[in-house]
Amino acid sequence: MDFNYTPEQQQFKDALRRFIDKDYTFEHRKKIIHSEQGISDQAWGTLVELGMTALPVPEEQGGFNGSAVDMLVVMQELGRGIVVEPYFATVLGAQFLKLAGGQEALLEQVASGELKLAAALGEKQARHDLFDIATTAKADGDGYVINGTKTVVIHGGQAGMLIVSARSGGAQRDTDGISLFVVPADASGVTRRDYRTIDGLRAADIRFDNVRVPASALLGSAGAGWDILDAAADYGATLLCAEAVGAMDALNGATLEYLKTRQQFGVPIGKFQALQHRMAEMFMQAEQARSMATLAAVKVSSADVEERRRTVSAAKARVGQALKYVGQQAIQLHGGMGVTDEMPAAHHFKRLTMIDLTLGDTDHHLARFAAQPGFRNAA
Repeated sequence: MDFNYTPEQQQFKDALRRFIDKDYTFEHRKKIIHSEQGISDQAWGTLVELGMTALPVPEEQGGFNGSAVDMLVVMQELGRGIVVEPYFATVLGAQFLKLAGGQEALLEQVASGELKLAAALGEKQARHDLFDIATTAKADGDGYVINGTKTVVIHGGQAGMLIVSARSGGAQRDTDGISLFVVPADASGVTRRDYRTIDGLRAADIRFDNVRVPASALLGSAGAGWDILDAAADYGATLLCAEAVGAMDALNGATLEYLKTRQQFGVPIGKFQALQHRMAEMFMQAEQARSMATLAAVKVSSADVEERRRTVSAAKARVGQALKYVGQQAIQLHGGMGVTDEMPAAHHFKRLTMIDLTLGDTDHHLARFAAQPGFRNAA
């Protein structure tokens, strides 16, 4: 396998890095986080100009038809800069639209940057089980009526359209009977409570009270949305793995620089062999995570569903283990400064922690990996 970037991938990487280094500095990011909006229209406009919103969209809808490997490059740079714009949420929502088909008009709006999306999937009782759905969608005439509550919807307050999972049949934890809908965020009966999460991003708890949507809002077939939901969630987990790798790279770099400058007993603490060993282990953890994130990006589009699930869960679990080690070691090596709001290390660590908890934590994906038929057959 060729692990070198193509010229186009390198171009995207370089353009993003220049933007982040020049216009999305750590101090600029802090101002965005503490602003009333919590995001920057100017930064979003730059991402659109750079082609980032068009990258994952099919060419027929004005995009570049970028693969998960192309997105790996982008997400690593966004992780490095701990960018808080609603890019991940929008790209994840676009994946639902692509998998369902028939949503060309919305995908065109995503590609042009006009439309931001959010995936309203989680519920308070479900933890990481996305099939545990209490929100209901009942057929009513030529449409559906949605009732229920979705929690911690990433950038749900900034989205123009919501991808909503709801139960149109079956028991609460069945994979059968799940339907997916695209719902305008300002639809009658939709109530959003927006807040800032510990990593500086925005999330929202969203309530649906007798929200009426037409039949055209249905993604795919009624009651058969689990396959789309499962595949899109794996795609999202793959993007998060890539973002984590970028954040770990930045955290390792910042920690190494700190060890070179912080002095004790008249010498830089980086000269102490014990700390050098810890730094080397942090580097190895990040490299192993990079390998698994790359493998997940290659396999997430596999027609073999078991292979996709197995690979993505293995990657999310391994990246989760690595980010915990790298994050904790970086904070310790920074000392008390590592937990202050003034140091980028604290912000990287918070983002890494939230990545681990999004779309299934390490324990969840270890259990999912072990539950795959291939694992049992090999045991």
